[in-house]
This record gives sequence, C-alpha cells and structure tokens, in this order.
Amino acid sequence: MRHRWNRWILTLTMAAAIVSAVSADRTQAQVKGGSEDPPLRDRPARVAGRPNFNGIWQALNTAYWNLESHSANALSEFWQLGAIAAIPAGQGVVRGETIPYRPEALAKRNENRRMWPAADPEAKCYMLGVPRVTYHNLPFQIFQGEGDLLMVYPFAAANRVIYMTDRSELPVDSWMGKSDGRWDGDVLVVTTKWQNGQSWLDRAGNFGSNQLTVTERFRLLGPNHISYEATMDDPQTYTRPWTIEMPLYRLIDQQAQLLEHKCVPFADGLLYQDLLQSKGKE
Repeated sequence: MRHRWNRWILTLTMAAAIVSAVSADRTQAQVKGGSEDPPLRDRPARVAGRPNFNGIWQALNTAYWNLESHSANALSEFWQLGAIAAIPAGQGVVRGETIPYRPEALAKRNENRRMWPAADPEAKCYMLGVPRVTYHNLPFQIFQGEGDLLMVYPFAAANRVIYMTDRSELPVDSWMGKSDGRWDGDVLVVTTKWQNGQSWLDRAGNFGSNQLTVTERFRLLGPNHISYEATMDDPQTYTRPWTIEMPLYRLIDQQAQLLEHKCVPFADGLLYQDLLQSKGKE
C-alpha cells in the first residue's frame, strides 16, 4: 500500500512539474509569435533537445472498433437506434492484415465477440489498457518536459507516466501496467508490461493475456502528425509478435482541451443489474 501511495505522490508531483514546463513553453511561443500567433501554431520544435510531443492527439480511424479490416454491421439488438447503432466499415491497421492467434486464443476471441458489448471492459468503464487507450475514439494529451512524460486520457480518467529512468517492476499487475520509455534518436520508444490481461484491444474482442509486452514507437512527422506503431508480443496468445501502425493527428483549434469522461455511473446498470432487479422486486 505504501508503495502505491508513494508512486501516486510521485505521479502528481511529476505532472505538476510537466504542466509548469508546458505552460512556460507555451508562454515563450506566445511571446515569440505575438498576440496574433496562437501558441498551438507557433511553438518550439524541440523540448530539452527532443522532438516536441506536447499537445492533444487523436487517431482518426476505426481501429477502436476492430484492428482488422471489417465490413459495416448492424447491431440488431439496438434496432431502436436504426443506422446510428451501425458499426462502420474500416480498413485494418494490422501489418500483415491478420492477428496471428493461437487456436485456443482465437476461440476466446470469438467468444468475446459473441458476448459483446456486455463483456467488453469498455462497457463496464474499466481502464482501456495499452495500446487500446491510444486509438480510442476520444483524444488524449501528452505532457512533455525534461524527464518523464505524462499521457492523460478522458475515458475513465486514466493516465500513465512514461518512466524514462525508473526501471522498477510493478508489485502487482494493473489495467494500465507500467510504461518505460527511452529515446531511439528522435523516436520515443515505450515498452509496457504488467497489464492484468483483462482489457481488450478493440470492440471486436481482440485481446492479450497478462504476459503481453507492448512496444510503442512515436515518431514525429511534423508539428501536427505522429507516426504510431505498437508491437504486441505475447507467446501465450499469439504465434509470433505482430504490429499495428497508424497516424495520430494533433488538435490545432485554439480552445482544444480534454473533457473528462467519468463513466462509472453509466455502467452501474450493466455491472449491478442483478442487484437492481432484486431491489425492484422488493
């Protein structure tokens, strides 16, 4: 418990330091550009000698529905919503097109898909895990200073520290695991381990176990675009490592900000329907 508390205090302290550095970065950009140049459009290309990843980013694709290529589908159980509830068609982001599941893992994926949406951790307002949290349909924000980085997500008020020097292991697995970062030239490489294996990779039931190692590569293509790759290595689930790739886009409107999506109250009916039904019969 003390270990968790110390880590939480460290996270808050680091977040405050990074926000302070980002504020100073924006102030300098504002002074440099004058009152008519918004800081989002005129900012340093580098922070402490590294590419500037500060900003709010979003994936604009259908990976959060299904990492693999898929056709449009209707959700017949939600027929009252008509076309609003249809799943859009999408091109896959898996390099090589298909996730290389082991036979028993593929059967579990199919079962997950059959039980969706109730079985999806997203429906229950659980943290999305890595890498799903990156290409969720809500944007996320990167705070970058001189040391560790912080990534903040609206859904379930999740966040993760990218530890650039701390290489300690987590005492227990968690929804988001622990993310260790390093620089490979101008590429930010993040390795995430010790996730609990209960999260999914998308709404199509794709998943990994608690043995999953995710290696992400963030490469800045310019001030407003990131080339994003994530390699999944999990011998318990897949026959070989496999990779997804996509661009991430920075939100450039002056009023861009993250709005929290604290979804716990919205999941009560799903999580506690047996209790609610029993109470209604009393």
